[in-house]
Parts: sequence; C-alpha cells; structure tokens
Amino acid sequence: MSFNCPDPYRVTRGRLGTARSLHGNNGIFVIPSPNPKSHILFTVVASDGIGWEHVSVSTKERCPTWNEMCFIKATFWGPEDCVVQFHPPQAQYVNNHKYALHLWRPVAVDLPFPPPILVGLVGGEL
Repeated sequence: MSFNCPDPYRVTRGRLGTARSLHGNNGIFVIPSPNPKSHILFTVVASDGIGWEHVSVSTKERCPTWNEMCFIKATFWGPEDCVVQFHPPQAQYVNNHKYALHLWRPVAVDLPFPPPILVGLVGGEL
C-alpha cells in the first residue's frame, strides 16, 4: 500500500507552500488534467495524519468527474489500494468548497468492500 504525493506539482511558495522534507505528504498540489484538450487544473490538498490518508480534489468551475477522480486516485495511491468517498450523515456535512470531492484511506485498517459479483459480471459485459 502506498500514499505518495507528486512533488513536481507541489505548491512550494507562498503562504500555503510546503516542502516534502518538512511536511511529508501534507500539502497542496496543482495538477493538470490528463486530457490534453482540457485546461482544467485540479487543486489537491493532501494529508496523512490521525490515521487517515486523504485528498481533497477541486476545480474552480465544477466538481471533478468519476474519471478525473480515478486519475487523482492513481496519482496518489497504487493500483491495488482501496480508497473511498464517504457520504456521511447530513448532520456531519462539511462544505468549505462547493466543487470539492474527497478520497480517504485508513492507515491501520483494511477497508471492507463488497464482492465484485454484487456490482456485475467480472471480466464481462452484459
């Protein structure tokens, strides 16, 4: 399992700048879309404290799409790491940015997930 922040995209200057040597995986990263036709930049706030690895992903104009979140997941975690998006009880909602989505992975716990057959046919299409 891995949580690895892409240092080439790390914000290192200004009030919110960080350095891997001082802050580890914690920091802000500005990552261009993998789509060459898109001019979208993802602002990613990454942290790995209190038993959780976490990224907050936002753009200026809209929420990230499923494919974009998959790209961010692959950028920060390995292909066999399981990360989740939570839909907490409404009383626990926190919304500091209307276009932000979050990915989470607990550090000391293996996440349970349903068998693939409950989602659909493995290796085939209907």
